[in-house]
Amino acid sequence: MFAVFLSSGLFLGWSLGANDASNVFGTAVGSKMIRFRTAAICCSIFIILGSVFSGAGASHTLGKLGAVNAIAGAFIVAFSAGLSVYLMTRAGYPVSTSQAIVGAIIGWNLFSGSLTDYHSLSRIVLTWVACPVIAAGFAIVIHLAVAFLIRNIKLHILTLDSLTRSGLLIVGAFGSYSLGANNIANVMGVFVPVSPFSDISLCGVFRLTSEQQLFFIGGVAIAVGVFTYSKRVMMTVGQGIMELSPVAAFVVVSAHSIVLFVFSSQGLESFLMGLGLPTLPLVPVSSSQAIVGAVIGIGLLKKGRGIRC
Repeated sequence: MFAVFLSSGLFLGWSLGANDASNVFGTAVGSKMIRFRTAAICCSIFIILGSVFSGAGASHTLGKLGAVNAIAGAFIVAFSAGLSVYLMTRAGYPVSTSQAIVGAIIGWNLFSGSLTDYHSLSRIVLTWVACPVIAAGFAIVIHLAVAFLIRNIKLHILTLDSLTRSGLLIVGAFGSYSLGANNIANVMGVFVPVSPFSDISLCGVFRLTSEQQLFFIGGVAIAVGVFTYSKRVMMTVGQGIMELSPVAAFVVVSAHSIVLFVFSSQGLESFLMGLGLPTLPLVPVSSSQAIVGAVIGIGLLKKGRGIRC
């Protein structure tokens, strides 16, 4: 019976993969630096790894938003969010899975009479404002640094082309890992309280918790979405907002990946706390907003030229 209810989470994962993979490799595929098949394989592998090994942080914050502690409720929440993302994907637009799942949880809370934790909600909503702004800032800094290096190192054009392709693949892998780590909470977070799985040990070396098993299943669903339906949205992100050069594409994906990482890394949070520094909340942020913010950051450096409103 649990498998039947989990199907809505798998549908949401498929929708996320179909839509949000574009945020990681859309600029690389759109600029024709990386083939779609290569991008899909790399993206799928690292999304699954990020989901399993780093997905816990953001899922805990999302779980505080409301008490979706019934399996039927988890099914309805995930299905509602998945349907919303799917419809936007059909239209060819990048959309925030984080906003979709938060809206669905609030809708369930209103229907079931459960309380919404407005402190957690305010932290999540704040990131929707901060995320694209931070991404734009990172994009501007990285772009200036890369432009400085290119001007001063004076690489041959073929060498620069080869380095850019490799760089796009590396930051794409990092971005895919960060996407899985941050957004698997949207896909499987509502199922964590009702999971029937028990912790298991693999060969006496690796231990997979109940959460990690759910996240692995969700990660596979995301990977299927990447392969089957993400190419159209990749082209929208890669070419529709602003025509990007390969180097600009590298900058955009780097900025996007860093933003997702800092909002999902428990290790970074512990490191900053140990130094007595302020930390960012571990919440599922909008991958789409991060990539759009990064693209706009590049556009602002060019004084708005080339941005398609």
